[in-house]
Amino acid sequence: MLAIGLLLWTAWQNVETNLAVRKLALGFDFLRQEAGFGIPFTIIPYGETDTYLRVFLVGLTNTILASILGIILATILGFVIGIARLSPNWAVAKAALIYVETVRNLPLLLHVLIWYNVAIRSLPPARQALGLFDSIFLSNRGIFVPSLQIGLGWGPLAIVAGVSTLSVVAILRHARRRRDETGQGAAVALPIALTLAATSFVLAAWGGVGISWPALQGFSFSGGMALSPELAALVIALAIYNASFIAELVRGSIEAIGKGQREAAASLGLDRAKILKLVIIPQAMRVLVPPLTNQYLHLVKASSLATVIGYPDLVNVFVGTSLNQTGRAIEIMTMTMLVYLSLSLLITGLSNLYGHRIRIVER
Repeated sequence: MLAIGLLLWTAWQNVETNLAVRKLALGFDFLRQEAGFGIPFTIIPYGETDTYLRVFLVGLTNTILASILGIILATILGFVIGIARLSPNWAVAKAALIYVETVRNLPLLLHVLIWYNVAIRSLPPARQALGLFDSIFLSNRGIFVPSLQIGLGWGPLAIVAGVSTLSVVAILRHARRRRDETGQGAAVALPIALTLAATSFVLAAWGGVGISWPALQGFSFSGGMALSPELAALVIALAIYNASFIAELVRGSIEAIGKGQREAAASLGLDRAKILKLVIIPQAMRVLVPPLTNQYLHLVKASSLATVIGYPDLVNVFVGTSLNQTGRAIEIMTMTMLVYLSLSLLITGLSNLYGHRIRIVER
C-alpha cells in the first residue's frame, strides 16, 4: 500500500509539473465550449455549434447502440451455432465446427476491416441497391430498414411502454408460479399478444403510430431507418466474432448437464426439442451466465475498434477529435474510462441479478 501510494503521489506531482509548464489547469469547463466539427452519424440531435458535452453524449449513445446491437445478434447467433455443434446431423455439426474454428482464430480488427472494406463498401450504389422484400435495401451508403414512427413524446411513450412491460412480466411470473406449484405450464402467448395489441391501440389512439418505409429519392434513400456503413460493418463484425465464442460456451454448458437428465426426460416421452427447451437449457443457463457475462464485457470494450473505420463512437469523437482540439487529456480520458467502467459494472450487475433469479433454491 505504501508503494502504491508513493507511486500515485509521484505521478500526481509529474502531472502538476507538466500542466504548469503548458500553463493548463484541471477542470471541466471545456465541456461548455463550442465543438465546431460535425459528426456524420448521431442518434440524438447534434450540430457543429453544439458543445463538447454534446459530443460526449453523441459518442456515448453511439457506443451504447453498437454494443446493444452486437450483444443481441451475437447471443442469437451464438446459441444457434452452439446447439448446431451438438446436432446429431454430421454435416450440421461439422459446419458449425468450421465456423467456430475459422472465425475465432482471426483477429477482431481484421473482421472489422474485412466487413467494412470488402463487404459493405463493395455493395452497389443506392440506385442499384439490393432489395429484400421491397422493404430492406443494402447499398454502399448503408442498410435501410423500415422504422416505427410514434407521435407521442418521450414521457407518455415511457409510461405506455412501462405499463406494457410490467403487464408482460406479471403474465410470465404468474405462469412460472403456476408451473412451480402445479407442474403445469400456463398459456402465455394469447395474454401477451392481447397486451401488445392493447399497447398498439393506445399508441395509435393517443399519438398516432405508423411505419416509415425507405424509398429511393435521387441518389439515396429517404424514410425508414438508415444504418451507416460503418455501424453496419462494426455490428456485423462484433456479432460474428463474439458468436463463435458464445457458441462454445453454449456447447460446453449443455454438455455439463448430466446424461441422466436427458435419459430421464426421454423416458417421459419428451422429444429432443422439448428435452432441450424444458430440461437442458434451463439448467445450462446456470453454468453459462458467468462466462457469457465476460464475453459481453469484451464485446462492449471491443466496440472501441470502431475508430479504425470512422464510426463516431465515444473513443473516436471524444478521445480522438475532442482531445486533439482541447488538449484536456486527463479530463477526457477520465470521463471515457468511467463510461466503460460504468457500462461494464451495469452488465455485471444485471447478469448477477439474472443468475440470482435462476439459482437453485435449497429447501
